[in-house]
Amino acid sequence: MKRIDFFGKALGLMILLVAISMTAVAQREKTTFQTAGQWKPATDVRSDVVMVYGANDRPGMTFRERVESWRRRGYTTHFMTGIAWGEYQDYFQGRWDGKPHMDEGQMNMHGDTVMHGTGVPYIVPTENYLKYFKERHIRPVIDAGIDAIFLEEPEFWAFSGYSESFRREWQAYYGFPWRPQHESAENTYLSNKLKYYLYYRALDEAFRYAKEYGRQRGMNVRCYVPTHSLLSYAQILMVSPEASLASLESCDGYIAQVWTGTSREPNYFNGTSRERVFEAAFLEYGCMESMTRPTGRKMFFLTDPIEDRARDWEDYRRNYQATFTAQLLYPQIANYEVMPWPDRIYERLYRVSANSEEMALIPRFYSTQMQVMINALNDMPQATTKVSGSQGISVMMANSLMFQRSPVKVEGYNDPQLSNFYGMALPLVKRGIPVSITHLENCGYADTWRGLKVLVMTYSSMKPLDPEAHQAIAEWVKQGGRLIYCGRDDDPYQTVQEWWNQNGLSYTAPSQHLFELMQMPQQAAGGLYRYGKGSVRVIRQDPKEFVLTAGGDAPLMEAIEEAYGTVKQKNSFYLERGPYVLGAVVDENVTGSEPMRIEGNYIDLFDPKLPCIREKVVQPGEQTFLYDLKKVKNRRRPQVLAAASRQYDESVTRHSYAFTSKSPANTDNVMRILLPREPKRVYADVSSQSNWDAESHTLLLQFENRPDGVCVKIEW
Repeated sequence: MKRIDFFGKALGLMILLVAISMTAVAQREKTTFQTAGQWKPATDVRSDVVMVYGANDRPGMTFRERVESWRRRGYTTHFMTGIAWGEYQDYFQGRWDGKPHMDEGQMNMHGDTVMHGTGVPYIVPTENYLKYFKERHIRPVIDAGIDAIFLEEPEFWAFSGYSESFRREWQAYYGFPWRPQHESAENTYLSNKLKYYLYYRALDEAFRYAKEYGRQRGMNVRCYVPTHSLLSYAQILMVSPEASLASLESCDGYIAQVWTGTSREPNYFNGTSRERVFEAAFLEYGCMESMTRPTGRKMFFLTDPIEDRARDWEDYRRNYQATFTAQLLYPQIANYEVMPWPDRIYERLYRVSANSEEMALIPRFYSTQMQVMINALNDMPQATTKVSGSQGISVMMANSLMFQRSPVKVEGYNDPQLSNFYGMALPLVKRGIPVSITHLENCGYADTWRGLKVLVMTYSSMKPLDPEAHQAIAEWVKQGGRLIYCGRDDDPYQTVQEWWNQNGLSYTAPSQHLFELMQMPQQAAGGLYRYGKGSVRVIRQDPKEFVLTAGGDAPLMEAIEEAYGTVKQKNSFYLERGPYVLGAVVDENVTGSEPMRIEGNYIDLFDPKLPCIREKVVQPGEQTFLYDLKKVKNRRRPQVLAAASRQYDESVTRHSYAFTSKSPANTDNVMRILLPREPKRVYADVSSQSNWDAESHTLLLQFENRPDGVCVKIEW
């Protein structure tokens, strides 16, 4: 009996320890990064998690050895690979099943296979390919003990869709022979809709397999989709499942792949096409956040200190600040991929300036600034605070934004740089209005409508995939919502084969169904209509007209003022989340060109010297990231407030503070440390410099980083 009691207690203690350990692991999965390489001193980023990229063995190192190199350094290891492209030559060259499969590459209208790189085609995800993918790239990863899988970038080019494999998928899906997409708007719509479905199916099959195989191994495998925003894909002519993945039980969340490379795509505003990186990033992160807001799926936000295109270090730094600030203006999200591909950031040469051909590694001041920023993400709190400005105004978007995209004009349809979307959103962002995004696919969730006062929508650039969303919109208006509908409803996609003109329905435009539900004329003219406690303002202009000409957004802004009441118009955004302060000022002088002035007692986190300042002036086109010294918790406790490193093994006594500081090799550390009084002795086991700031009670400490750790001890 005693033995049984002892065994029961031991088992209970073991279960408790495992539960505590699992909880700790879950809590540590806040920050992550991706790399195809093994651990190296130069890329020891010190996030919670590393996503080891690609399941193939490399010369001199197996996949398991790559994984183990990171585990030995204390990282939780996850797995990432591409679902639409990757190092899958054994499949295409016939080494897997004895048959070559190059016919399963995406193909353009000229008969050329669309390549991601040498020997790496973009893929039509057939059932046979998925069988290979599960066997060769999911099963071995789970066998290696990986319990989180990230299948990135489910991408089908809008200009592809001509291969034999795609034609077979068309016949199976639609039940009639393939049609060339460039010949009509309907063909384009149907082709892109099929591409959307194929990667929805691919992810569903891959994730269900991963979870089932994991269960057989006694593991809870989680599955995520790293993906560009819907805005990015629609603008660059790609198709991807996007918001529909929220309906997959097997999908646990996303990584929002937003960075300089996606956000610098030019868009139109006030008649001018140019890069608007901060504004585009703000909208991109917004559309990703809104995908998961009603569903509770986990979302990581990504930023990249450089980008795919070769530019100069100052260009990278300036735009990194813009996208970094934009992501932090969504305080509901507090999980981050801090960078992709650290090898190319720390170890590749780029131009030292825009006007020079001289190439250099990342400047020490920039790597210091970058590491301060990413280490702040390890501490970044989720918050309920809101961005400054008039809340409750939203723009509708849907996955079908991608269905009307084509590299050539089809039946005269033209939507330059996705202006039918940006025409609704940019006039608001440029006036400092924190516009949100509402996904048509999420209309059935009650949380979608919480706090929403004014909704702007169009069917000029997208179409509803089912009638149920209209029921939810109509009910929201009936209960007091204010809808602004913009569009001429005369584009050639209005009459594609879809639910509003099939199975007994004969509407010539989907808006007619929505209007009828709200007791409006089906072909309502421009004007104001009442329904229940709410109203509908119809503007018979396509939204692109608001941005393609100077001053063209006046009708939209008048309608918003009418629906919302007085809207606070400004040229800035401001947010506090915990001790962190974010500020951004937009340019183009819509509401003035005054700078933002922030007064208080702060550490400037965009300055690699981490100065303590009393005032920050932010000019139009700039952003700021500050640490508010007045919001430090437990000011009597010594603590590192900001640093270009991550701290471990902290020890506090009555008269001392000690820790170990880790960060990549070949970089400089700067730290701002809060202390109860001026130190008598500052010790680091490398050469260091320190300076005491009596007013803020902080010590500035600087030394060369070491991934193995620098031991610091401060006495007072």
